[in-house]
Amino acid sequence: MRNKLLPISISSIFIIIFVIFYKGLQDTNIYTPEEKINNEIPTFSAKLFYSNNKVNSSEIFELNSFYLLNIWSSWCVPCREEHPVLMELKNNDRLKVIGMNYKDTKNNAKNFLKELGNPYDKIIFDSKGTNAIEWGAYGVPESFLISNNKIIKKYIGPLKKVSVEEIKSFLK
Repeated sequence: MRNKLLPISISSIFIIIFVIFYKGLQDTNIYTPEEKINNEIPTFSAKLFYSNNKVNSSEIFELNSFYLLNIWSSWCVPCREEHPVLMELKNNDRLKVIGMNYKDTKNNAKNFLKELGNPYDKIIFDSKGTNAIEWGAYGVPESFLISNNKIIKKYIGPLKKVSVEEIKSFLK
């Protein structure tokens, strides 16, 4: 009797462990930041990229203006791909392009802008990535179209020509 009970017990334990692990694999633990569309922009303070002066979000984003906050890094390949689109948007008088340099070194970021041009009116330096998390960013590049201190559109991934046309339609 004892000889029959041992294999059944061991088999039962393995089946229970297998079921627990199998159920655990089906449960996703991917962190998804909150979508912040038509919400107020987060209030934050950060250092400006070139001057190291601390500023509050209220000093950067004014009412009755359109802004495009672009989160980027020099090490980000898609950021390099979207850069010509940002340079085109820079020429629109109704839109101010604000950059948020994400988890980067200043030297690498300066070389990136020196090589490709600077489309930003202001750049926020977010070396630890905490400000980007406050915005609900998944990664880089991401962009937020802002009007009257409200996020009206979020772009995940690099901006394309289609995005430019959509942004221009918001500006009309």
